[in-house]
Amino acid sequence: MKKKIGLLAMASLLLMTLSGCSQDKSFFDNVSEINDIINDFVWMKIGLYLLLGTGIIMTLVNKFFQITHIKHWMKMTIGKMFHKSVKGHSHHDKASITQFQALCTALAATVGVGNIAGVASAIVSGGPGAVFWMWIAAIVGMMTSYSENVLGIYYRKKNADGEWSGGAMYYLRDGLGAKKNCKTLGKVLAILFAIFTIFASFGIGNMGQVNKIVANLEGAFKIEALSNISILGTDLYKIIIGLVIMIIAGLIIIGGIKRIAIFAEKVVPFMVCFFIVASLIVIGVNYSQIGNAFTAIFKFAFSPNAAWGGAVGLTISQVITLGFKRGVFSNEAGLGSSVMVNSNSNVQEPARQGFWGIFEVFVDTIIVCTMTALVILTSGVIELNTGKLAEGTTGDATLVAKAFDSVFSIGGINIGSMFIAIAIFLFAFTTVLGWSHYGTKAWEFLFGVKSTFAYRIFFVLIIIFGAVMTSSLAWDISDTFNGMMMIPNLVGVIVLSPAVYKITKNYKDRVLKHKDIKPMLSNDPEIQKEQEEILKCVTEIELKNK
Repeated sequence: MKKKIGLLAMASLLLMTLSGCSQDKSFFDNVSEINDIINDFVWMKIGLYLLLGTGIIMTLVNKFFQITHIKHWMKMTIGKMFHKSVKGHSHHDKASITQFQALCTALAATVGVGNIAGVASAIVSGGPGAVFWMWIAAIVGMMTSYSENVLGIYYRKKNADGEWSGGAMYYLRDGLGAKKNCKTLGKVLAILFAIFTIFASFGIGNMGQVNKIVANLEGAFKIEALSNISILGTDLYKIIIGLVIMIIAGLIIIGGIKRIAIFAEKVVPFMVCFFIVASLIVIGVNYSQIGNAFTAIFKFAFSPNAAWGGAVGLTISQVITLGFKRGVFSNEAGLGSSVMVNSNSNVQEPARQGFWGIFEVFVDTIIVCTMTALVILTSGVIELNTGKLAEGTTGDATLVAKAFDSVFSIGGINIGSMFIAIAIFLFAFTTVLGWSHYGTKAWEFLFGVKSTFAYRIFFVLIIIFGAVMTSSLAWDISDTFNGMMMIPNLVGVIVLSPAVYKITKNYKDRVLKHKDIKPMLSNDPEIQKEQEEILKCVTEIELKNK
């Protein structure tokens, strides 16, 4: 029955997509107006306060764990990055992926266009001060991400294929739903979260990313002969790139989480390190401007310059809003998205997976986004006092490309622009792969595991729409669905904060204080018993290897 409902829903989605593409401009104008109203309500009236509040609450509940225990979570993440227990597959659980693969797949989905175009857009719209509020969003977001992942592991289940399934859907249904008089509320919020995730996967996780890939490849590697040929209202170059992306993505996505994880494990570390090294070169060349860049970030965080906001100027609240929105768009802390892949990990300890949640936000925002911001602010492509842009740039990836061109240009060839086009391709393409899994898990929750193949096929097919569309509507809608995912997820995290506290305290008592107490691994008695046995074996092996 669930399979039939799933296929019916998929057919409806396809009809809506096709009919939407055939409508005239007024249709999209109406959609844009409605989306703006919803977006304003979701983000300005509820989302930002809930996001900041949750981060602060979880930071206080766990006694500033991300700061007070930074040495420990760093040791358990980057310190064990290539350890056998993190990179190796467990013989106890063949259906899961390794902790390193889970990290790479989660980073694949979070390290995307937002880390390049998103940062540039935040600086142009909100001034350098927006970067400061991205940092604040990341610091408190670390504990939100930690809490999501702790709950994801604690409430995860095995599906019909023996694969782990976890995420906000499960801790809303089984955690929040177990509270007195909250059974119906938990189910409703779980269903809403799954629906919002599916739609977000088509927007932020698919068409929006592909659109940026095509735009940047076409700009950096021009082939006039193809661009001048028009087919169905768009140029042939876009169609060819879209088809190539669709085919490559299809070969990976159809294979499921195992194939996605293997690809992410190989590509993500390379792309992140490559981008950081190239950014450090640009920053190093412009080292004399580093001090001015940081001064501008802190100065305009609390006293925004009216010039940055154009004729109307900027208020502090607007700068904070921009910083937080771009921060969440980049690291996704609070959306509950990365939990769905982290729950596939072979880890037994909820707290240990929580550490990877902290690390993901740290890498995404504190490192990668900061690199992008410093490249922009030190290279002279934007005037720090007035916000005036260099000629030929806009508030997106072209600004970053221009900054790289200032260092990487040989004989009139803009190597920097080519580098950014390739970086965006890798960042955005891996985001598509990661979000295909998020959407698959949400679809599985609603319609069952057997119908997920139909979702994957549909997800791959709509890549072509992202390649040929020209408006920014997909990005605006993505922003809205991000916020709509965030609300039920954060409600669940706040209500279940006592569980996060108990699990964290249990871990600290056992591992850091060496108390002989029973571990808290799952809310399901059978899974708890199974994971206890595995944890016992893993611990014994680790002790022997010391």
